[in-house]
Amino acid sequence: MGKAVPKAIKQKANVLLTEFPESFSTDFDKNKEVINSFELPLPKISRNLVAGFITRKMAQAKKAKA
Repeated sequence: MGKAVPKAIKQKANVLLTEFPESFSTDFDKNKEVINSFELPLPKISRNLVAGFITRKMAQAKKAKA
């Protein structure tokens, strides 16, 4: 079983994905840098969770297209 992602993290990630869909990819480190560049008032753990959730969503979308 994987970790459960808190609802607040999912909401923040979904807002970022709808506002800036072209900024994100399936690379976790790149997504972390993009989130850092937005200068959001998030703690480090939250930024990493958001980046991980976005990475997972992008991978699922890529797999669905193929």
